[in-house]
Amino acid sequence: MQINQIPLKANFMSFDKNLLRLRKSRNLTQDQMAELVGMHVTSIKTYETGKTQPSLDGLKKIITAFGITADELLFDEHERDPSMDLKLAFEAVTQMNEDDKQTVLSLIEAMMLKHQARTLLTREAS
Repeated sequence: MQINQIPLKANFMSFDKNLLRLRKSRNLTQDQMAELVGMHVTSIKTYETGKTQPSLDGLKKIITAFGITADELLFDEHERDPSMDLKLAFEAVTQMNEDDKQTVLSLIEAMMLKHQARTLLTREAS
């Protein structure tokens, strides 16, 4: 079963800080990072200062060169993690039989669709 995605409001302000943290954690200069990623050093500098952000191709080059996920660059640590109560509920679901798991997934999908519809109706009304 495919669960429809709810559009998330990504905090792209984290990107510059995360890129800088990544580079420093690998003890690289901006020039070394640029060479490793296959970009011009000016791009790395403007990304780290938050003046610009990479294209999708640029983002792909960075995550491929460092073997990380896009989430690690785009989001703050734990920003996309579920709350503790949801983690505990999900843990309980993993102990269920397959039919019950599918029922839970169906309920979650239905609630997500309800939320999306409500959000769309609210936007149209305003």
